[in-house]
Amino acid sequence: MRLALIDASLGTPHAQRNFQREVDAALTIYNANEGEMPPPIGDPTPVQTQDRPAQPFDGVIITGSQSSVYDDHRPWIQELSRWVEGTIADGLPILGVCWGHQLLAQILGGTVRGGSYELGYVEVNQEADDPIWNGLSDPFTVFATHSDHVVEMPPDARLLASNTTGVQAFRWEQVYAVQFHPEYDLQTAKAMIHSKELSDRTIQQALDTCTEANVNAAQAAPRIFDNFLEHVAATAYDAPSSAMNA
Repeated sequence: MRLALIDASLGTPHAQRNFQREVDAALTIYNANEGEMPPPIGDPTPVQTQDRPAQPFDGVIITGSQSSVYDDHRPWIQELSRWVEGTIADGLPILGVCWGHQLLAQILGGTVRGGSYELGYVEVNQEADDPIWNGLSDPFTVFATHSDHVVEMPPDARLLASNTTGVQAFRWEQVYAVQFHPEYDLQTAKAMIHSKELSDRTIQQALDTCTEANVNAAQAAPRIFDNFLEHVAATAYDAPSSAMNA
Protein backbone atom coordinates (compact mmCIF):
# COMPACT_ATOMS: atom_id res chain seq x y z
CA MET A 1 0.00 0.00 0.00
CA ARG A 2 1.29 3.43 -0.96
CA LEU A 3 0.46 6.67 0.84
CA ALA A 4 1.36 10.29 0.21
CA LEU A 5 2.74 11.90 3.36
CA ILE A 6 2.22 15.66 3.17
CA ASP A 7 4.86 17.09 5.51
CA ALA A 8 3.74 20.58 6.58
CA SER A 9 6.10 20.72 9.56
CA LEU A 10 8.39 23.51 8.30
CA GLY A 11 11.42 21.25 8.50
CA THR A 12 10.95 19.82 12.01
CA PRO A 13 13.24 16.76 12.04
CA HIS A 14 10.85 14.58 14.03
CA ALA A 15 7.88 14.52 11.66
CA GLN A 16 9.09 12.25 8.89
CA ARG A 17 10.98 9.97 11.29
CA ASN A 18 7.90 9.41 13.44
CA PHE A 19 5.50 8.72 10.58
CA GLN A 20 7.97 6.43 8.83
CA ARG A 21 8.31 4.47 12.06
CA GLU A 22 4.61 4.17 12.86
CA VAL A 23 2.87 3.91 9.46
CA ASP A 24 3.20 0.44 7.92
CA ALA A 25 3.00 1.55 4.30
CA ALA A 26 5.22 2.87 1.53
CA LEU A 27 5.31 6.64 2.02
CA THR A 28 6.03 9.13 -0.74
CA ILE A 29 6.96 12.31 1.15
CA TYR A 30 6.11 15.79 -0.09
CA ASN A 31 7.57 18.80 1.76
CA ALA A 32 4.58 21.06 1.23
CA ASN A 33 6.14 24.21 2.66
CA GLU A 34 8.96 23.86 0.10
CA GLY A 35 6.46 23.76 -2.74
CA GLU A 36 6.37 19.99 -3.23
CA MET A 37 2.83 18.86 -4.08
CA PRO A 38 1.57 15.47 -5.23
CA PRO A 39 0.26 15.24 -8.78
CA PRO A 40 -3.49 15.69 -9.21
CA ILE A 41 -5.31 12.37 -8.93
CA GLY A 42 -5.61 10.91 -12.41
CA ASP A 43 -2.88 13.10 -13.88
CA PRO A 44 -1.06 10.87 -16.44
CA THR A 45 2.10 13.02 -16.34
CA PRO A 46 4.66 11.86 -13.75
CA VAL A 47 5.79 14.62 -11.39
CA GLN A 48 9.48 14.57 -10.45
CA THR A 49 10.31 14.88 -6.76
CA GLN A 50 13.88 15.29 -5.47
CA ASP A 51 15.10 11.85 -6.49
CA ARG A 52 12.33 9.95 -8.27
CA PRO A 53 9.05 10.32 -10.13
CA ALA A 54 5.97 10.42 -7.96
CA GLN A 55 4.31 7.05 -7.45
CA PRO A 56 0.57 6.38 -7.38
CA PHE A 57 -0.90 6.21 -3.89
CA ASP A 58 -3.97 4.86 -2.16
CA GLY A 59 -4.38 7.38 0.65
CA VAL A 60 -2.97 10.55 2.18
CA ILE A 61 -1.70 11.63 5.60
CA ILE A 62 -1.22 15.33 6.39
CA THR A 63 1.16 16.13 9.27
CA GLY A 64 1.29 18.81 11.93
CA SER A 65 2.89 22.22 11.43
CA GLN A 66 4.05 25.28 13.33
CA SER A 67 2.00 27.46 10.99
CA SER A 68 -1.71 28.29 11.16
CA VAL A 69 -4.09 27.05 8.48
CA TYR A 70 -5.63 30.53 8.24
CA ASP A 71 -2.26 32.21 7.56
CA ASP A 72 -2.74 34.09 4.27
CA HIS A 73 0.97 34.90 4.02
CA ARG A 74 2.07 31.34 3.18
CA PRO A 75 1.17 30.62 -0.47
CA TRP A 76 1.91 26.92 -0.09
CA ILE A 77 -1.06 26.58 2.28
CA GLN A 78 -3.42 27.85 -0.41
CA GLU A 79 -1.80 25.56 -2.99
CA LEU A 80 -2.09 22.55 -0.69
CA SER A 81 -5.70 23.44 0.13
CA ARG A 82 -6.59 23.38 -3.57
CA TRP A 83 -4.93 19.99 -3.98
CA VAL A 84 -6.72 18.60 -0.93
CA GLU A 85 -10.08 19.90 -2.19
CA GLY A 86 -9.61 17.94 -5.41
CA THR A 87 -8.47 14.85 -3.54
CA ILE A 88 -11.51 14.93 -1.26
CA ALA A 89 -13.76 15.31 -4.31
CA ASP A 90 -12.11 12.24 -5.84
CA GLY A 91 -12.88 10.21 -2.70
CA LEU A 92 -9.32 9.39 -1.70
CA PRO A 93 -9.01 8.45 2.01
CA ILE A 94 -7.24 11.19 3.99
CA LEU A 95 -6.02 11.37 7.59
CA GLY A 96 -5.12 14.77 9.03
CA VAL A 97 -3.00 15.01 12.20
CA CYS A 98 -3.00 18.21 14.33
CA TRP A 99 -2.45 20.94 11.70
CA GLY A 100 -3.73 18.47 9.11
CA HIS A 101 -6.88 18.05 11.22
CA GLN A 102 -7.38 21.81 11.23
CA LEU A 103 -6.70 22.16 7.49
CA LEU A 104 -9.30 19.52 6.67
CA ALA A 105 -11.82 21.16 8.99
CA GLN A 106 -11.29 24.52 7.30
CA ILE A 107 -11.48 23.10 3.76
CA LEU A 108 -14.71 21.26 4.61
CA GLY A 109 -16.38 24.42 5.93
CA GLY A 110 -15.46 24.38 9.62
CA THR A 111 -13.78 27.16 11.57
CA VAL A 112 -10.29 27.21 13.12
CA ARG A 113 -9.18 29.87 15.60
CA GLY A 114 -6.27 30.51 17.92
CA GLY A 115 -6.69 29.92 21.65
CA SER A 116 -4.93 28.57 24.70
CA TYR A 117 -2.20 25.94 24.46
CA GLU A 118 -2.91 22.27 24.95
CA LEU A 119 0.51 20.82 25.64
CA GLY A 120 1.52 17.47 27.09
CA TYR A 121 -0.04 14.05 27.53
CA VAL A 122 -3.83 14.33 27.77
CA GLU A 123 -6.91 12.13 27.95
CA VAL A 124 -9.34 12.05 25.05
CA ASN A 125 -12.92 10.72 25.16
CA GLN A 126 -14.49 8.80 22.31
CA GLU A 127 -17.77 10.42 21.24
CA ALA A 128 -18.84 7.86 18.64
CA ASP A 129 -18.11 4.27 17.74
CA ASP A 130 -15.89 4.10 14.67
CA PRO A 131 -13.34 1.58 13.34
CA ILE A 132 -10.62 4.21 13.76
CA TRP A 133 -10.76 3.50 17.53
CA ASN A 134 -10.29 -0.27 17.25
CA GLY A 135 -7.79 -1.37 19.88
CA LEU A 136 -7.99 1.86 21.91
CA SER A 137 -9.50 2.28 25.36
CA ASP A 138 -12.09 4.94 26.19
CA PRO A 139 -10.80 7.37 27.30
CA PHE A 140 -7.31 7.02 25.80
CA THR A 141 -4.04 8.89 26.37
CA VAL A 142 -2.18 10.81 23.66
CA PHE A 143 0.28 13.67 23.29
CA ALA A 144 -1.04 17.06 22.18
CA THR A 145 0.67 20.29 21.21
CA HIS A 146 -1.40 23.07 19.64
CA SER A 147 -2.89 26.49 20.27
CA ASP A 148 -5.21 26.58 17.26
CA HIS A 149 -8.51 24.76 17.67
CA VAL A 150 -11.42 23.61 15.52
CA VAL A 151 -14.12 25.77 17.08
CA GLU A 152 -16.83 24.90 14.56
CA MET A 153 -17.19 21.47 12.97
CA PRO A 154 -17.60 21.14 9.21
CA PRO A 155 -21.23 20.66 8.12
CA ASP A 156 -22.21 16.97 8.09
CA ALA A 157 -19.01 15.94 9.87
CA ARG A 158 -19.33 13.44 12.71
CA LEU A 159 -17.63 14.21 16.03
CA LEU A 160 -15.51 11.21 16.99
CA ALA A 161 -13.60 12.45 20.05
CA SER A 162 -13.28 15.42 22.39
CA ASN A 163 -11.95 16.58 25.72
CA THR A 164 -12.16 19.76 27.78
CA THR A 165 -10.36 21.74 25.06
CA GLY A 166 -12.93 20.84 22.39
CA VAL A 167 -12.90 18.82 19.17
CA GLN A 168 -10.24 16.09 19.12
CA ALA A 169 -11.36 14.04 16.11
CA PHE A 170 -13.98 14.00 13.39
CA ARG A 171 -14.93 12.09 10.26
CA TRP A 172 -16.41 13.33 6.99
CA GLU A 173 -17.05 10.54 4.47
CA GLN A 174 -13.56 9.15 3.67
CA VAL A 175 -11.81 11.90 5.63
CA TYR A 176 -10.48 11.34 9.17
CA ALA A 177 -8.93 14.08 11.31
CA VAL A 178 -7.32 13.94 14.78
CA GLN A 179 -6.08 16.94 16.76
CA PHE A 180 -3.49 15.00 18.79
CA HIS A 181 -0.29 13.22 17.70
CA PRO A 182 -0.51 9.41 17.59
CA GLU A 183 2.98 9.29 16.06
CA TYR A 184 4.90 11.00 18.88
CA ASP A 185 7.44 9.19 21.01
CA LEU A 186 8.81 10.53 24.31
CA GLN A 187 11.87 12.05 22.61
CA THR A 188 9.65 14.11 20.31
CA ALA A 189 7.24 15.02 23.10
CA LYS A 190 9.97 16.49 25.30
CA ALA A 191 11.65 18.26 22.38
CA MET A 192 8.39 19.90 21.38
CA ILE A 193 7.65 21.01 24.94
CA HIS A 194 11.09 22.61 25.29
CA SER A 195 10.72 24.37 21.91
CA LYS A 196 7.70 26.42 23.01
CA GLU A 197 8.09 30.06 23.98
CA LEU A 198 5.88 29.76 27.05
CA SER A 199 6.31 30.48 30.74
CA ASP A 200 8.58 28.25 32.81
CA ARG A 201 5.53 27.17 34.79
CA THR A 202 3.62 26.11 31.67
CA ILE A 203 6.63 24.21 30.33
CA GLN A 204 7.09 22.40 33.64
CA GLN A 205 3.41 21.51 33.81
CA ALA A 206 3.69 19.91 30.37
CA LEU A 207 6.87 18.06 31.34
CA ASP A 208 5.11 16.78 34.44
CA THR A 209 2.68 14.89 32.18
CA CYS A 210 5.58 12.88 30.71
CA THR A 211 5.19 10.14 33.30
CA GLU A 212 5.96 6.50 32.69
CA ALA A 213 2.26 5.69 33.02
CA ASN A 214 1.21 8.27 30.41
CA VAL A 215 3.99 7.34 27.99
CA ASN A 216 3.07 3.66 28.25
CA ALA A 217 -0.64 4.39 27.83
CA ALA A 218 0.06 6.49 24.72
CA GLN A 219 1.82 3.56 23.05
CA ALA A 220 -1.62 2.35 21.95
CA ALA A 221 -2.26 5.52 19.94
CA PRO A 222 -0.38 4.45 16.76
CA ARG A 223 -3.06 1.80 16.35
CA ILE A 224 -4.99 4.66 14.73
CA PHE A 225 -2.62 4.43 11.75
CA ASP A 226 -3.23 0.69 11.40
CA ASN A 227 -6.97 1.33 11.53
CA PHE A 228 -6.65 4.04 8.88
CA LEU A 229 -4.73 1.67 6.62
CA GLU A 230 -7.51 -0.89 7.05
CA HIS A 231 -9.96 1.84 6.06
CA VAL A 232 -7.85 2.61 2.97
CA ALA A 233 -7.77 -1.06 2.00
CA ALA A 234 -11.52 -1.42 2.50
CA THR A 235 -12.17 1.67 0.41
CA ALA A 236 -10.22 0.06 -2.42
CA TYR A 237 -9.93 3.38 -4.21
CA ASP A 238 -8.85 2.82 -7.83
CA ALA A 239 -7.15 6.06 -8.78
CA PRO A 240 -6.84 6.69 -12.54
CA SER A 241 -3.16 7.46 -12.01
CA SER A 242 -2.68 3.95 -10.60
CA ALA A 243 -4.07 2.37 -13.76
CA MET A 244 -2.01 4.63 -16.01
CA ASN A 245 1.23 3.83 -14.17
CA ALA A 246 0.59 0.12 -13.60
